Amino acid sequence: MEFIETKTILQKAKHGDEWFGIDYNMNLYKGCCHKCIYCDSRSNCYQIENFDEVRAKKDEIEILNQELRNKRKKGIIGIGAMSDTYNPFEKQYELTKKALELISHYKFGVSIETKSNLIVRDINLFDEINRKADVILKFTITSADDNLSKKIEPNVCVSSERLKAMKQLSKYGLFVGTLLTPIIPFITDSEENIKNVIRLSYENGAKFVFSMGGVTLRENQREYFFRQLDKLFPKLKEKYIKIYDNNYFCYTQNKNLGKVFKEECEKYGLLYKMSDIVKAYKKEIKEDEQLSFI
Repeated sequence: MEFIETKTILQKAKHGDEWFGIDYNMNLYKGCCHKCIYCDSRSNCYQIENFDEVRAKKDEIEILNQELRNKRKKGIIGIGAMSDTYNPFEKQYELTKKALELISHYKFGVSIETKSNLIVRDINLFDEINRKADVILKFTITSADDNLSKKIEPNVCVSSERLKAMKQLSKYGLFVGTLLTPIIPFITDSEENIKNVIRLSYENGAKFVFSMGGVTLRENQREYFFRQLDKLFPKLKEKYIKIYDNNYFCYTQNKNLGKVFKEECEKYGLLYKMSDIVKAYKKEIKEDEQLSFI
């Protein structure tokens, strides 16, 4: 694996309140080898060349140690937004594990999103961090069907394996949940799939399910997505072009899906509003503060 030069590891989150209440962003790896057909991180605006090639940042643990030591404000560090921090190279290099050890030492909190069951390896570290700060762990689960999951997310463990990992983390008392995002029109936006993902999330210890109701497509990512549609779902590309043209966000055409999503979450007592999810996992919020499903 190539190691690239970097000056900083932590970046202040610009819209942290809108994304699980994080204060800082951190990506230990650049690029991703999961090859999910819908990944927004391929978009030109992020300027990640050779996106399928995973690279790490030179001396990043030493840089992170210095940055955490010098931060006056503690907070939640978001990991995995641009590149899954539990990619296959993590087994050998353990950069995420070393970063979590520092996060624990300096008493910061952590917010992770992943598609990998490798996250279970660090369960003791999450437990340790959780005793001092806030922890929220999110699994992206787009399909309840493993065969479809393998199709649209080919180089990562299938949904059932992620759910097993979620259950293990939940048993430790960690705050876990599902990112049901993206919802891909004509592929994963059936009511049956949404109901099954929510039910399985509940059965495996999720406290929440969060969704945005569609998929993002912008320059470069759109072209990649269309190429995958041609291979996997023939003639669906033409349907996208006709309905969505060059729209950035492609909402599901199933007008009833939002209602189904809310009703199913409420049926199982799962949070789904961002503000309520943040209130529920952050320790500084009083335990008796009312959470709203409105």
